Amino acid sequence: MANYDATKIRNVVLLGHQSSGKTSMVESLAFISGLIPNKGEVEKKNTLSDYTDAEKARGASIQTAIIPIERNGYKINLIDVPGNDDFISEYMGATRIVKGAVLLLDASVGVQVGTVKHWNNLRRRGVPTFIFLNKMDKENVKFDEVLDDIHAQLGKQAIPFCFPLGHDAGFDGFVNLVDCKAYKFDGKKMVEAEVYPDKKAKADELHNALMEEVAKADDALLEKFFMGEEFTKEEIKDALRKEVLSGEIVPVLVGSITKNIGVEVLLEMLVDYLPSPADLKPFEATDDLGNPITRDTNDDEPFSAYVFKTIVDPYSGTINLIKVNSGVLRAGDDVFVNGSTQRISMLYSMCGKTLNTITEVHAGDIAAVTRLEKVKSGDTLSNPKATCVYKPVHYPTAVIFKAIVMANKNDEAKMGPALAKIQLEDPCVEVKRNIETKQLLLGGVSQSHIQFVIDKLKTVYKIVVTTEQMKIVYRESIKKTAEGDGRYVKQSGGSGFYGVVKMRFEPSEENVFAEEVFGGAVPKNYFPAVEKGFFEALNSGLLAGFPVIGVKGVLVDGKYHPVDSNEQAFKMAGILAFKDAYARCNPIILEPIMRIKVNVESKYTGDVLSDLNTRRARIQNIEEREHGQEIEALIPEAEIIDYATQLKSLTQASGFFNREFVDYEEVPEFLKDKVIKENKISQ
Repeated sequence: MANYDATKIRNVVLLGHQSSGKTSMVESLAFISGLIPNKGEVEKKNTLSDYTDAEKARGASIQTAIIPIERNGYKINLIDVPGNDDFISEYMGATRIVKGAVLLLDASVGVQVGTVKHWNNLRRRGVPTFIFLNKMDKENVKFDEVLDDIHAQLGKQAIPFCFPLGHDAGFDGFVNLVDCKAYKFDGKKMVEAEVYPDKKAKADELHNALMEEVAKADDALLEKFFMGEEFTKEEIKDALRKEVLSGEIVPVLVGSITKNIGVEVLLEMLVDYLPSPADLKPFEATDDLGNPITRDTNDDEPFSAYVFKTIVDPYSGTINLIKVNSGVLRAGDDVFVNGSTQRISMLYSMCGKTLNTITEVHAGDIAAVTRLEKVKSGDTLSNPKATCVYKPVHYPTAVIFKAIVMANKNDEAKMGPALAKIQLEDPCVEVKRNIETKQLLLGGVSQSHIQFVIDKLKTVYKIVVTTEQMKIVYRESIKKTAEGDGRYVKQSGGSGFYGVVKMRFEPSEENVFAEEVFGGAVPKNYFPAVEKGFFEALNSGLLAGFPVIGVKGVLVDGKYHPVDSNEQAFKMAGILAFKDAYARCNPIILEPIMRIKVNVESKYTGDVLSDLNTRRARIQNIEEREHGQEIEALIPEAEIIDYATQLKSLTQASGFFNREFVDYEEVPEFLKDKVIKENKISQ
């Protein structure tokens, strides 16, 4: 594939709810452009973009795929991303590097929850978008009703650029409302045709409405419109492009991907109306001193690129997909990344699963690099002599955790590397080992997301695991000051053990040891041993065995023996003093408190708030967002173990949330005994 100037490149992401036809759209665009001789089919498991075994088994996309096609001197990098929310990291990485999108709808079902989510994110990022109504040939599809649905849920800026044709319910073509030409499917291909008489009045009405949008582009065109003069083709194209780029217009196209109806006109309009990388404003970055700098999308700038996707391939190893923001990258060049310089030994253009060797990649284009060490999604590659760093994507946090248990203990050595590779591919996967509960925790954005990772461990890495409920990591603390005596005296012939201490224990911001010994009752050389015993005692409280926090231990008095005293004796005395005083210190159980930010559509706010109240949440703030509300609350971690699933149910899968640890707080008295009982049983 030839090198292209940035003005001749279009980077376009394909989005849509599940089963809207994204993968089939890739096949049609690749076929029409001449990339492939025949279209693949999802059912036959032979498509370009769904090439992994897992995708073939599910019949749906689970990772980003790049399909570059060429058309009349232009290169269009098609980026097919999963429609399932479980793979939101794929969407977030891809939309970071594009300024053009096609949002597919199944016209027979209209706007879905997934459609609205993608739409809101595209608008938030300011990505010029086409809406393609697929499956217009299904029974009982009414264009006007689908368009009304789009206007109601997505906005009035959605303007038809095509109008469906067909006698009665038989969709077989469309009118291109830009040039008023009609095209009909003759059973094999699209051919130019006449507008059906019963459709002409509506087509003319929509064409006139589109010309009104053209007139709004500038005053000269508006004056020309009012004078009744016709616009030239160039004026129409330039005006519509301006409106599409600004987001004032979102073109709506119609078609049937299985019959290739409407696909070719989409391909042409992607070139005509979506921005090239050269149209983008300069990229903001920071230099090696942290100072703000910019990079323009042209070959003369110093090289810089953003890693938007990492793939772990069993044969090629780790593959990093990059978007070149500035300059030119050639095989053999050195790049600066994560504080070190590495060499690009091989450079590729990726088409589905195929890596095609290339010698260079220019500003605005997409490429793949391999054999880079410790490079992941969100990293920046740059010229070692002009380094820069782009702000990485902030991926959603894991919100649901499960403890995983290996069926075969011999898989222990394989588990760590396998999970590390999965995390490289999916930044929304979180793995942590809890030493206190002895659990290996796997976190994800949903229960089905975690199940996908578990399935991948089994099928790809041959590790079988089961899951258990995550144990909450509680703490113990004290509310009162009390003194305790510790006496460790043993004589067993020869040198014995003699250590006696009196200690005071009081609430504190943090665990700390101090001494107030007078007159040498305890020699100074034994202070560290008492301190060591105190901190060892804090590892396990006497209520339920949780670590104890927020205690100040003060050594106030003691006794020693010139022969039998030693460090071990005073260490044990420190432990015994703590145990002696603990019950009189009014011990309590502390639970972890999380800050959550829940994003919901306004119509679900009441239900979500009611549910949070039953979970002991304390609402901190409710902030209006462009497409709903964000509820910030403090909530015990024990109350959100299943919250991801419940929120999905409450909001018809439209709500989502992030979480972060804030602090520990006292468990209410009515729950204290229950927590103690459950955790003593589990120990």
